[in-house]
Amino acid sequence: MKKSALCFGILSLCFTLLSFALRPLPEADKSIKNFKLKSTENKMVSLSDYKNAKGFIIVFTCNKCPMAKLYSERLNLMSLKFRTQGVYLLAVNSMDTVAYKEESFKLMQKKVLKEKTTFPYLQDKKQVVAKQFKAINTPQAFVIWKNKSGKWVQKYEGVIDNSALEPKKGNNYLEKAVDELLQNKPVSNPITESVGCRIFYRGVFDKMR
Repeated sequence: MKKSALCFGILSLCFTLLSFALRPLPEADKSIKNFKLKSTENKMVSLSDYKNAKGFIIVFTCNKCPMAKLYSERLNLMSLKFRTQGVYLLAVNSMDTVAYKEESFKLMQKKVLKEKTTFPYLQDKKQVVAKQFKAINTPQAFVIWKNKSGKWVQKYEGVIDNSALEPKKGNNYLEKAVDELLQNKPVSNPITESVGCRIFYRGVFDKMR
């Protein structure tokens, strides 16, 4: 019995370690290239458009995800708070529009009007930007910051906060990361684990997993 229990324990540990090993590893201080995407206002928006930007909050979101919908108002307020300090929020929809009709550009435009969005909502139709950030679900937030060489470097990856249902409770990891960067401090929690609706990349046939 003892040997069986020991073997079972070892196997369980191996499976646990394997599951973590198969997950994409987050990359703090990863360099991010400039990108250009179409906004719901039918304008092309790129990082280079913001000449005075110190940093960006990039949030991968979508139209239909229940978890993403909970954060609409919080993101509006965060955008208003930080854009006066040279930090701009960009929302990116990288969902496969072929597989999900709810993620169409027209419905993105309706979402912006309904929620009175205070930031650009961009369509990543070819999923290029999501692949650059290695985004895995919605909502998932990233903070990129301009370094001394003028390049954009990733400083935060993960959740917006850990209290989706109760906005005034819990820890707002995203907002705290930006506050710390504005104070020239290192981000105390550069990586957190985001939860939400998975982003399925076109051509990947594991949608039932």
